[in-house]
Amino acid sequence: MDQHGCAKNQVDAEIIASKLIDDGFEMADSYDAADFIIVNSCGFIESAKKESLEAVYSIRKAYPKKKIILTGCLAERYAETLQENLPETDGIFGNGDLLLISQFLNSVKKKKHQVLKSEQKGVCCYKRNYFATFKNSAYVKITEGCSNHCSFCAIPVIRGELRSRPVKEVIAEIKSLLKQDFFEINLIGQDLAAYGTGKEDKSIFKHSDKSYLSLLLDEISKIKGNFWLRLLYIHPDHFSSDIVESIKKDKRILSYFDIPFQSGDTDIIHLMNRIGSRKKYEALVKNIRKELGDCVIRTTFMTGFPGETDEAFENTLSFMKAIKPDWSGCFTYSAEDDTPAKGFKNKVPKGIAEKRASILESTQEEITQKKLASRIGKEYDVLIEEVIDGEDDNGYAIARAWFQAPDVDGAFVVRYDKDDKKAVKAVCPGSIVKVKAVRVSGIDIDSVLV
Repeated sequence: MDQHGCAKNQVDAEIIASKLIDDGFEMADSYDAADFIIVNSCGFIESAKKESLEAVYSIRKAYPKKKIILTGCLAERYAETLQENLPETDGIFGNGDLLLISQFLNSVKKKKHQVLKSEQKGVCCYKRNYFATFKNSAYVKITEGCSNHCSFCAIPVIRGELRSRPVKEVIAEIKSLLKQDFFEINLIGQDLAAYGTGKEDKSIFKHSDKSYLSLLLDEISKIKGNFWLRLLYIHPDHFSSDIVESIKKDKRILSYFDIPFQSGDTDIIHLMNRIGSRKKYEALVKNIRKELGDCVIRTTFMTGFPGETDEAFENTLSFMKAIKPDWSGCFTYSAEDDTPAKGFKNKVPKGIAEKRASILESTQEEITQKKLASRIGKEYDVLIEEVIDGEDDNGYAIARAWFQAPDVDGAFVVRYDKDDKKAVKAVCPGSIVKVKAVRVSGIDIDSVLV
């Protein structure tokens, strides 16, 4: 399987693979040995679309006789168009009911260039026996779709309006993963703060004075055992203070917040169809840090949104310097089909948007390095992702501490003595070891085994 896109898309890929395995298909060790090659695509922004399509072209060129199936957001969004204009694929499979994948592949054996798009309803789930993550770390999807309708975003078009999984179902999956020795559970959704608030959700969620996300966290806290629980993606306009209260009660729920502010200019924020403001967003960050102390703020910024003047960009830059996020990503605006922003005037030239993104990225790197420097000399429990065979007397491993999310943040480089049998046994993928941070290297931390 050729995987593209976000963690939510990755969970879909894991469900697809798990279902196929359970239905008698075998996971091939290489494309050479495969009958079907599945390209799980991303359709969020233009660059991601191109990446997914180029993957199809290159795979078809390298494996002209294989059956190529396009799945994921791009397949869902442009199914009919791709059926007509992408002969390199043998089938287009949407992301509605993923459990129909075996049936679809069997039908493709008989007839090429088929399309299957099923209704966007509920949250498609399945007991996974295949994971594309590093050992003992998993993503758990608690919502599907989105009802925020940010003016630049096509997610509601692709995945539909917000739907949430029942609390008992989420708890059952987490317990199942913990029994399989998973240590890090990453809750994901387009907007975790909106959990339980969709139109479909009214039939399964009773009215509460607390946010449904905090209620879910309280239920997770009742689970026994040692684990990390990480929250990924919380819309700043919907952030409820009771989330912080739930985290304060349970240290296993990490004080790590992925809050995509997108801009620090209030006018641009409103053009994005958001109700917040720079002042409110600064207050949110200040309050989180006041309540939790050592916590992490990750965010995302967009440059080149229609109407972003030099002054508006400077407001975003000064906002970044004011809140000093521990981590941030940055991408340039992409005019997406069926989104209001595509029709907005005052377009920003691509070159200017890219230059602004570069400024934000370099500024963030400076902020991150200073924050990491404050952690030098301290000891941390880290989750080992992979072990690297060093050429000298040292062994090396790549790991993450609680303040580093998978795939998007920096990492720990762990150094240990290869002749120390105890250390060699301890440092293996999926294990938790204690290390001492000794120096900052870019956005990573060099460390030694304690």
